[in-house]
Amino acid sequence: MKYDANQLKITEVQKSKIEEINFDNLVFGEIFTDHMFTCDYEDGTWKNPEIKPYGSIELDPSTKVFHYGQAVFEGMKAYKDDKDQIWLFRPQQNFERINKSGARLAMPEFPKEYFFKGLEELLKLDKEWIKKGFGNSLYIRPFVIATEECVSASPSTKYKFMIICSPAQAYYSGEVRVQFSEKYSRAANGGVGAAKAAGNYAAQFYPTNLAQEAGFQQIIWTDANTHEFLEEAGTMNIFFRIGDKLVTAPTSDRILDGVTRKSVIDLAKDMNIEVEIRRVKVAEIVDAARSGELKEIFGSGTATVINPIVGFGYKNEKFELPKLEDSYGKAFKDTLMKIQYNQAEDKYGWRYQVK
Repeated sequence: MKYDANQLKITEVQKSKIEEINFDNLVFGEIFTDHMFTCDYEDGTWKNPEIKPYGSIELDPSTKVFHYGQAVFEGMKAYKDDKDQIWLFRPQQNFERINKSGARLAMPEFPKEYFFKGLEELLKLDKEWIKKGFGNSLYIRPFVIATEECVSASPSTKYKFMIICSPAQAYYSGEVRVQFSEKYSRAANGGVGAAKAAGNYAAQFYPTNLAQEAGFQQIIWTDANTHEFLEEAGTMNIFFRIGDKLVTAPTSDRILDGVTRKSVIDLAKDMNIEVEIRRVKVAEIVDAARSGELKEIFGSGTATVINPIVGFGYKNEKFELPKLEDSYGKAFKDTLMKIQYNQAEDKYGWRYQVK
């Protein structure tokens, strides 16, 4: 079905709240811009695309998202360069992935026409919320929820697609140490691990709390069958540097196909860094740490770009990683951010300008 993006309705706020915001002291994800994008699915079609003032939505207690968890989301960022031009980073990947996630939860595909028109017009309307400066950005959260008012255990017949935006500063998480999971898993074969389903993250909170009580900030999840293989770290894809070689787990129906992950792999190959995409045994990483061959562990994701990990724990034993001046993680982060902020050549075609 063809959708007409010109059907988008725009209602602007009477007065912006931007003057009330302290942009030098932002807490990630707590402040939202003046406007939001909404679109509804009813009678087998998406309708009523609209940008309107940010505000609450009213849902009946029987709304299916509360009972059966049909909810998926994406994480994106918008950047502003020194000439006040607005840029996105590989947004087509996010668009494709939210529909892939939705399909896994029996949710209807969202039209590309509405996604990009709604996103671009929203960013242009709230452009003053995107601050210049390396590290400043606007975090973008597209999401879809089931909105049918019914508690029957079946897919919803109604949905709401929304985009909300939150100004963000450079992400500093301090020193991160992780615990290799010995009991809990993020996802299982045939499950929804490859989807950005809301329930995936809810299921992580309890084991992560246990890890934090033990003195770690995050978990590196292991496979559900044997707990012998390392898969993801918290909300990030994970990379290991063994000697001069970079190793990461392959994507599957358990592991999210991260946009930053794919970008790091491409950069590594261009930097003549050997990359192995294969299953990674816990025992291999422990042995490499003991022998001094394990040089780096880092996570990749939209919020943090690259998050270095300084140590890990497994079976009541703790390991610290060396502090490197020429780390792969730092090189990847610098290169990616220069592309995102239009400070370097983008030979990959990853940048997308909002005009």
